Amino acid sequence: MNCKSGSYLIRIALLLLLFAGTKLQAQTANPQQYKYVFTVAKDGSGDFKYIQDAIDAMRVYPLMPIVLYIRNGVYNEKIELPAPNTDVRFIGESVDSTIITYNDFSGRGKLTTFTSYTVKISGNRFIAENITFVNAAGPVGQAVALYVDADKAVFKNCRFLGHQDTIFTGGEGARQLFVNCYIEGTTDFIFGPATAVFQNCTLHCKANSYITAASTAGKAYGYVFADCRITADPAVKSVQLGRPWRSGAKTVFLRCEMPAAIAAVGWSNWSNPENEKTVYYAEYKSSGAGANAAGRVKWSHQLSDKEAALYTLANIFRLAGTDSWYESIDTPAFQWPAKTK
Repeated sequence: MNCKSGSYLIRIALLLLLFAGTKLQAQTANPQQYKYVFTVAKDGSGDFKYIQDAIDAMRVYPLMPIVLYIRNGVYNEKIELPAPNTDVRFIGESVDSTIITYNDFSGRGKLTTFTSYTVKISGNRFIAENITFVNAAGPVGQAVALYVDADKAVFKNCRFLGHQDTIFTGGEGARQLFVNCYIEGTTDFIFGPATAVFQNCTLHCKANSYITAASTAGKAYGYVFADCRITADPAVKSVQLGRPWRSGAKTVFLRCEMPAAIAAVGWSNWSNPENEKTVYYAEYKSSGAGANAAGRVKWSHQLSDKEAALYTLANIFRLAGTDSWYESIDTPAFQWPAKTK
């Protein structure tokens, strides 16, 4: 190559770099050119009639949080919020009337437990409020209503309706918070590896089975249920608090109200005595007819006041300084957009 052609190529390369830099600056310096508020409404009065259409229209890795208002209605669709869709907030109009439902289940065609979900949330820093998530397949085996593997995910005043495997808390390094939620199911209806806190929630048991199936090995705290209320259908007579989906599972109930349907033994080793050596199952100040500390399996624990005091959100989620992401659920209510159609 001669000097003249080499110089020409260098100039072209510099121009391309300048163009790329200008384009990048335009993308990052003008966030207002992108839409950050969407409305979904079944009656056509919003931007979209379907939730997935709104998700598909969102900017990935946004420069500010995205808000999706979901008006009352039954949204019969299987939806997914992919990992690049971070910082998204779903706000339902009312928890009883804003319903996302589907009826897939494991064994339906090529579906497995982990593809049977109605809603899958993978985008970090997700928040949902006032929404009902339903898997309507019925008592047919594993059928997930919510699959969440996002980190720093918060669900506030939501309902989760299903049978077996209602909520899968995925994401081995994920941290998730459920506040003032209603969760119902039959077998292992809360399961998975994430560090998850359930605060002031109602857990409704629909069969003689198990509430949790944690696989939280290696976590400092695993599953934590704080100030929750457990209820059961009248026909339910024997429910256990949990069994280990994998060895090393950790699950703790703090100040929870338990009905008579909770079995005296409390916990199961999932037919493997070796699990008793690795799991950490504990309670603190359980109340109600099902609170039977003396009857619990000997390899479970009753926490002391000092031990229970360690179960703060900051400790559980391993936060430091101002990294209190869960406090975002207490921000002032958003202003619902007016109907435009």
